[in-house]
Amino acid sequence: MNKRVATITFNPAYDLVGYTSDLQYGHINVVNTLGLHAGGKGINVAKILTSLGVDVTVFGFLGKENQEAFKSLFINTGIIDRFRMVEGHTRINVKLTTQQGKLTELNFSGFKITKNEWEDFATESFTFFSQFDMICVSGSLPEGLLISSFSEWMQQLCRSCPFIVFDSSRDALVAGIHTKPSLIKPNRHELEIWANRHLPTIKDVIATAYTLHHQGIEHVVVSLGDEGAIWINSNGAWIAKPPSCNVISTVGAGDAMVGGLMYGLLMKKSSEYTLRLATALAVLTVNQSNVGITNLAALYTMMERVDLCPYAMHKAGVKS
Repeated sequence: MNKRVATITFNPAYDLVGYTSDLQYGHINVVNTLGLHAGGKGINVAKILTSLGVDVTVFGFLGKENQEAFKSLFINTGIIDRFRMVEGHTRINVKLTTQQGKLTELNFSGFKITKNEWEDFATESFTFFSQFDMICVSGSLPEGLLISSFSEWMQQLCRSCPFIVFDSSRDALVAGIHTKPSLIKPNRHELEIWANRHLPTIKDVIATAYTLHHQGIEHVVVSLGDEGAIWINSNGAWIAKPPSCNVISTVGAGDAMVGGLMYGLLMKKSSEYTLRLATALAVLTVNQSNVGITNLAALYTMMERVDLCPYAMHKAGVKS
């Protein structure tokens, strides 16, 4: 593939992933450690795309004090590293999955970028971002990066690159949506925050996703956990429902879905194929403690098990 792809992760993290049968607040909890992984949303997306044979360049900021595992990851996977080093340490996030499949996250603080560090990155970024066919911007913003500065940068980025994928939350999600990227992938809770109301049914979710689509976002994908995902674009609405599976960790499942969506769009696959691939990647990810695909045969088998249909065919079974 001669397509050029980049991911941008402004606030990466070491993910300390664990499993516990039950989480008791205010008490000692025994946790089975599943791994400590160099990650962050854009880096996880890069892992998936690299597993599928796509060359990916990664950008963002890393703390000087604990950069080693990230550098090793990039070397071992062949990911092209363009991260900028800043003073301080990259944060550590604790991800605890319980027997019920629920994820509790403890996201610690990390480095703080200065105004000059951000301005240097923003200025330099537009000298090479126009060379990429697709760019994914995902994750939270680090301390020191103002929402207003990020929003202005996103507006310029959307004018510079033909296809922008955006996946974030809270204030950054709202700011990014205003710039009208090509594809967004909020989960249900994040979509509710944007809509400022509860979305109890699939019908509510689809109606809200269509609102975003009509506002100028070409592809709106909403991840629904074990209920699957919904994709709204000019071809209509598609609903994908995954098979039931054993949940080891949900960390990175949404990022795996984003990687699958990007791959399908890069390869000019149909919406049906792309959503089936993205959903299968998410399912395989929750069956392991880290993000990445090592068995393509298992991926193709899982794709066949994904239940996929247009919304019009699915309406009768949707709770409203």
